[in-house]
Amino acid sequence: MQFKYLSLAALAAGASAQTMNLTATLMSNANLTNLTSYVSLFPSLLTSLSTATNITILAPSNDAFAAFLNSSAGMAVGLNDTTAIEAILSYHVLNGTYPASSIMSTPAFIPTMLNNPAYSNVTGGQVVEAVAQGTSVEFYSGLLANSTVTTANVNFTGGIVHIINQVLTVPQNISYTAEQAGLSAVAGALTEANLVTALDSAMDVTVFAPNNAAFQAIGSALGNLTVAELTNILEYHVVNGTVAYSSTLKNETVTAMNGANLTITVEGGDVFVNSAKVVTPNVLVANGVVHVIDNVLNPNNTSAAPNPAASTQSVAFAGASSASINALTSGIPTPTSMIGAGPTPAGATSSMMSSSSSAAAAMPMRTAAVGAAALFAGAGIWLNN
Repeated sequence: MQFKYLSLAALAAGASAQTMNLTATLMSNANLTNLTSYVSLFPSLLTSLSTATNITILAPSNDAFAAFLNSSAGMAVGLNDTTAIEAILSYHVLNGTYPASSIMSTPAFIPTMLNNPAYSNVTGGQVVEAVAQGTSVEFYSGLLANSTVTTANVNFTGGIVHIINQVLTVPQNISYTAEQAGLSAVAGALTEANLVTALDSAMDVTVFAPNNAAFQAIGSALGNLTVAELTNILEYHVVNGTVAYSSTLKNETVTAMNGANLTITVEGGDVFVNSAKVVTPNVLVANGVVHVIDNVLNPNNTSAAPNPAASTQSVAFAGASSASINALTSGIPTPTSMIGAGPTPAGATSSMMSSSSSAAAAMPMRTAAVGAAALFAGAGIWLNN
């Protein structure tokens, strides 16, 4: 595809060498020519960014864009899916100025300019997770895709540019993310309870999603559940109206979607929900966040408490035993991509998290309220099942 640089060149003309504006800054960096090409396709976005102040741009390098274009997600360029491309670009703009030195080892969840309701149902704009790991500054996006800052703190008149080595992945809806994360029992249960559309289209949610091993541990009880009972159990795993990232979870009682109470316990860096332990936190989705847990929560056993000293927690369903969950998982599509492990939380062990990796960029999926297919690509490591 041929790109035109005339709009960028016109806006960059006359920029001061000491305090270059954004367009001049991008054009002066030989490693960002692909980004300037994309931005030039959207004059309104370009004008907004050129006049904005107090922003941080996460700028994919030329190699990052090359990898993106070689993925199936890059097909959207050929299909002229400019709305999806603009969503990706908006997701790379952070509200606020964040020099590399301001990123700490405690994850921060920073709002971006992606607030188009077709792609984000998060109040204040979709977020990225920023965290310092050793000497590196990392950003985690949808499907736990990892982007590393390769060149930090490129100043321009409106803020800062950080050059990153991977195009960010716009967070996908909950049902698709569950499939790609290997949470096929969650995906199957949502389908059986007819909750897929309702949950995907809800705004500002926190979901505690049991892994497949958790469902298998109570497999003997699953076959006897009515649709109403299954719905009640699933709604007990959702907090509606609140997006609670790991850095904001604290010792408290919150109300689940079904009206029952959930008890959050934070001890020694570990997070528990009733008696379930969070084993993979902060999987960003289009309408909030998913935390993967190692137990299925029981709305009829709200007093279930954790044993932080134990390596595994007791199931919350009295009398349940391990059994096959094929009835839930058999109809779930085979994942087309794999997702990264995300940063290892404090207190996590190697058995709880996959090895560190990154997922390739995925084109954004429209939220369930709008409904559309998406093109995806991925390479990485599965979440534990």
